Amino acid sequence: MNDFSVRSETPRGPAPWANPSAWLGRALGMLLLLGVLLGLGGCAAPPSGTNASAGSGTEPITESDEPEGRKRARIRLELAAGYFEQGQTSVALDQIKQALAADPGFGPAYSLRGLVYMRLNEPALAEESFRRALQINSRDADAMHNYGVFLCQQQRHAEGVGLFRRALSNPLYANQAKTLMMQGTCQLRMGQAAEAEASFSRSYELDPANPYVGYNLANLEFLRGELTKAQFVIRRINNSEQANSETLWLGIRIERRLNNVQVVEQLAQQLQRRFPRSKEWAAYQRGAFNE
Repeated sequence: MNDFSVRSETPRGPAPWANPSAWLGRALGMLLLLGVLLGLGGCAAPPSGTNASAGSGTEPITESDEPEGRKRARIRLELAAGYFEQGQTSVALDQIKQALAADPGFGPAYSLRGLVYMRLNEPALAEESFRRALQINSRDADAMHNYGVFLCQQQRHAEGVGLFRRALSNPLYANQAKTLMMQGTCQLRMGQAAEAEASFSRSYELDPANPYVGYNLANLEFLRGELTKAQFVIRRINNSEQANSETLWLGIRIERRLNNVQVVEQLAQQLQRRFPRSKEWAAYQRGAFNE
């Protein structure tokens, strides 16, 4: 059984995930504006005050066991998440209030409330919500992830990484790739390149299709001189629809260092054709390969 949970999505789209330093500055906050996932898994959540989990010796909670208040709260929270995805923040917050009125001990409602307050730029209220979610269920890895993202956004990077590590220590946590990605992003902001590379590498193993992870891993490997490894990762992105000006430019720099002249020319043609006004194409024309 999967407990009901509220989770943030990973960044999507061709441009926002590349360029890690700029991305964290402007898009870390955007991460939670792109929607939430509701991990219902077809099962009801445990009643207030309980933490039923696999291996606990507790009989799993099924739909027939779900108290009426919890059921009403769950339905309200589903509606709230939908409104949150659509950008209707005030309506989402109202639905969350109704969910908590039906069941004040429903932890996921506090987690989503924290995301809403992040969007509303109310950091004190957001943090209080995340703390409340973890008071109700101290093993809620999704709440740890969301709280960790909030802390990194607030430049409390070490605290954020600590929460990511707590979430990752849960062997039943299904979203480790996403948390490793955010851990790596936060570590980059801290100047911990080696630690960030390790986080991105593990995330890439779990989710090799994530372009943000692939780009950052390839860039860090390139900077460390691991050219063949960087080439493998960036080629995978550039040979897909996820390529953008930043990945093509990184590919050009890697292939140039490996003296693959023909590949450099092919990538440059793509860069010119698809992104003629990009700063990367301007850099290529200047020959600014080491900027």
